[in-house]
Amino acid sequence: MKKYIVAAVLLTVISFQYSVVSACTNFLVGKDASADGSTIISYAADSYGMYGFLHFAPAADYPEGTMRAVKDWDTGRDLGQIPQVAHTYSVVGNTNEHQVTIGETTWGGREALWDTVGVDYGSLIYIALERSKTAREAIEWMITLVNEYGYASEGESFSIGDPNEVWIMDLIGKGPGKKGANWVAVRIPDNAIAGHANQARITTLPQGKAKLTKEQKRLEKKLNCVCHGDWMWDKDLIAFAREKGYFTGADKDFSFQAAYNPFDFSGLYVCEARVWSFFRHFSDDMDRYFDYASGKTFRESNGKDEGEHMPLWIIPNRKVSVQDIKECMRDEYKGTPLDITQGTDAGPWNSKLRYGGLGFKCAVNGTDTLQYWYERPTATQQTAWSFVSQMRSYNRYGIFWFGVDDASCSCYTPMYSCINHVPECFAEGNGDSYTYSPTSAWWTFNIVANWAYTKYSRMYPHIRELQQAWDDKFNVQTEGIDAQVANLSDEEARAFLTSYSCSQAENLVADWQRLGIYLMTKFLDGQERKEENGDFKRNPYGQSCGPNRLPLPEPFLKMVAPEITHE
Repeated sequence: MKKYIVAAVLLTVISFQYSVVSACTNFLVGKDASADGSTIISYAADSYGMYGFLHFAPAADYPEGTMRAVKDWDTGRDLGQIPQVAHTYSVVGNTNEHQVTIGETTWGGREALWDTVGVDYGSLIYIALERSKTAREAIEWMITLVNEYGYASEGESFSIGDPNEVWIMDLIGKGPGKKGANWVAVRIPDNAIAGHANQARITTLPQGKAKLTKEQKRLEKKLNCVCHGDWMWDKDLIAFAREKGYFTGADKDFSFQAAYNPFDFSGLYVCEARVWSFFRHFSDDMDRYFDYASGKTFRESNGKDEGEHMPLWIIPNRKVSVQDIKECMRDEYKGTPLDITQGTDAGPWNSKLRYGGLGFKCAVNGTDTLQYWYERPTATQQTAWSFVSQMRSYNRYGIFWFGVDDASCSCYTPMYSCINHVPECFAEGNGDSYTYSPTSAWWTFNIVANWAYTKYSRMYPHIRELQQAWDDKFNVQTEGIDAQVANLSDEEARAFLTSYSCSQAENLVADWQRLGIYLMTKFLDGQERKEENGDFKRNPYGQSCGPNRLPLPEPFLKMVAPEITHE
């Protein structure tokens, strides 16, 4: 019953102005918080209709005067050209050969500050990756670009990391035709973990006058910003908010989140709840934030931002492994009141699939038309691709763990940060979301997952078994791979790791195709084929046996019985 209470009470809310109803999730781990001393950033690229492939750009040299085209990452719209630098670094997915990694989540924010001219958020990511050896260099490039050309997107949170540091940067433009951006960036403490999920999360700024290094003085002058320890922000950030009427009060009370991305119900229930669920895996104190993160406090206060906010970061109660982060990317809120595999909408077989987006409007029992929201876990069917980037100061090459489609039904394959090309199954142009390709990993994993959604509680255990087998295999193999390349030259190591990454990706996809055929056969026509000694069971004469006709679960039968003819 607990699930039904949540659905009936917490989801009955009015839609507010700044709703963000889709997109992505990022988790960050500092080097002293991780099990192996690496920094970690994860990212799920979630968008209905987006095709999942592994981006690749080789290192290159350019003659003076070369221009680089800028195209909007979401639409392909031409945004103009900018001068190219003399040398660019190779980029694999969202990491580069120096292990700099950038992820993002879109939060929209104040619509009056959006623009369509300048450099969009996606181009900021990939241009910075092509040009940066460190996270701080990436931040410098991103702000330099928006200051010079403008920002052609909505409000955005970026995760920016290298083998030594991880940063979160919240950024939104200054309005149509205006260059620059309102932004704040903060380094996450090395012993902490953090996350963001389509909601600005940076609040108050450090106060007082800070002693600046020579480098910080340079940045303040170049970027027109304030540097304060491990913080940076636009010099006019608070003054701009006052001018627009987004903030009144003393500087010490200014909150970036409250000024530029004020909470609404969806910003909590659809977005902050994902961060809450991430934190709960590594903290014994997260129950206190459930009413806040689930939007209950917001709803009961009639849309006021009351209650105790979750912190931007927490100190985990144990060391966090790369495998832990993979599992967090597969989170479906299981074990919480928000478990998406439970309740009426999950159907008889606990499906996570919801039709029509993240919610719906409906009048119930003569009430006014209200906005209802479904749970929105980290692992979702509209994921195009996701990654867990393992940035290693103790190794010259990072590991970019890459997967396509719904992370709960997928598997992360090790793609090393130095590889010379990507496998065909992950390559751009190997099909798209409208064009089926039998060699495409995205299509292979989508076929398996979409079939599994029809009988999720029965099929998912088979997916999970194969997923865990490959996880275990890769975790063991990558430890041995490090030893094998330790004494190789860079050229030899790149060739070896390219061959390994590509072959393992193709082997994984082939195994998933076999899984798809097995699941299709076993669960054909809503029944389950019998098995014996690892094969489908046949009678003494070699013919197939009849399937098991499993009855629907009793709770579901009680719901549908009134609509069925009885004796």
